[in-house]
Amino acid sequence: MKTNLPELLNAIPHGIVLLDTKLCIVAINRSCEGLVGYSSDEVSGIYSDFILRTNLGNNDQVCRKVLEDGLSVSKEGNLINKRREKIPIQFTISRLHDLRHKPTGILIVLEDISALQAKKADLQGDDQEFGIIGHSRQMEEVFELMSVLARTDASVLITGETGTGKDKIAEQLHKLSQRGRKPFIKVNCGALPAALLESELFGHVKGAFTGAVNDNIGMFRLADKGTIFLTEIGDLSLPLQVKLLSVLDDHAFYPVGGSKQIEIDVRIIAATHRSLRMEVEQGRFREDLFYRLNVLHLHIPPLRERDGDIPLLLDHFLRQFRTKLARDIIGFNRKSIDRLSSYHYPGNVRELRNIVEYAVTFCQEKKIGVKDLPQYLVKPTKSPRVNHTDHVDPSLSSPPPEQSVQAKTGGWAEAEKENIMDALVKTGGNRSKAAELLGWGRTTLWRKIKKYRLT
Repeated sequence: MKTNLPELLNAIPHGIVLLDTKLCIVAINRSCEGLVGYSSDEVSGIYSDFILRTNLGNNDQVCRKVLEDGLSVSKEGNLINKRREKIPIQFTISRLHDLRHKPTGILIVLEDISALQAKKADLQGDDQEFGIIGHSRQMEEVFELMSVLARTDASVLITGETGTGKDKIAEQLHKLSQRGRKPFIKVNCGALPAALLESELFGHVKGAFTGAVNDNIGMFRLADKGTIFLTEIGDLSLPLQVKLLSVLDDHAFYPVGGSKQIEIDVRIIAATHRSLRMEVEQGRFREDLFYRLNVLHLHIPPLRERDGDIPLLLDHFLRQFRTKLARDIIGFNRKSIDRLSSYHYPGNVRELRNIVEYAVTFCQEKKIGVKDLPQYLVKPTKSPRVNHTDHVDPSLSSPPPEQSVQAKTGGWAEAEKENIMDALVKTGGNRSKAAELLGWGRTTLWRKIKKYRLT
């Protein structure tokens, strides 16, 4: 075996190591020299384990097995180089042989995957369980209960304030369940009028009503063998509550205008920010349906009760948005962390996410400061204590932005413009909720958005 590697191998961007049958180093290429910190001449003839120090255990056994059976091995681990630095590496070990297939040595390819791991961490985060960020005791209890609920097929009712992540929890419950490879269909019960929602859920036959020019199978049939997620279940009309109860009892329904009963096999997960018990007491929700949906109950705590999770979420969303927006921001300064940690987050995780996106967009330095935050956080004023209950959407219970923002320049018009921008940030761009937060009608908000050219 020649000791001088051809220039072709030196041009390869990955580290290349050649070993003889005694597992001593014959040569390494230039990329490998950069990784291990030694030159090819320095390591020639040295036993490989003295140079290729890893956290993978006994490299000697792995290499000898490859020599013996000829099967290549690929593993991820850390290479500890001459400078005692840990470098994440993808190791690929293969046998070399002559024309008669007699083993002549080992070829090891070392691919530096540190950039790939950093990219993966930016996109996914490092503090997730079930794809959800949180290490607080409150969220650990949620995760434990999710593991139990995923093993059953009973209906689940998820409760929690707006922005706590009920949709994400529902999707993860589906993925963890035995139905995880089947459809997951989400329907917002408050997004459509009752007549349209019935057709959306249960489908209709051609000619069932004006405009029904074709058959529509509906969301329940699309979710067959999988899970249907009914968010904002508290907004479901009483007639549709009756039909949903029938589906839960009989696992069958009639499409709108249809005479043929459709049988389905679907798990139902429902979610609401309301107190359904209170809705039952006030006659707006059927008691029998409540008990059928509430077979298993999962409550998601608001962010203000999740001790220690805010820094994790800030870090997660910072990595997410600096990648998405291609910004070179390394973190938050101490004052901004203090301000964000002391805020009560009526919009919960969704609001925090919007705040970080806003800050990453406007920050002009390496670290996000208080001045980069939305104005209602830059100049907060004392606000009356809000009685947070499941019955009231907390994003609509926060003090109006005009109480928390003072005009920086330009008098009333500038202050009003800032109020609108802050309300839109706080509600994730939802204009209906922003209008309600401001105490305006939707038409008024739309007119002012056009006036200030905020579209």
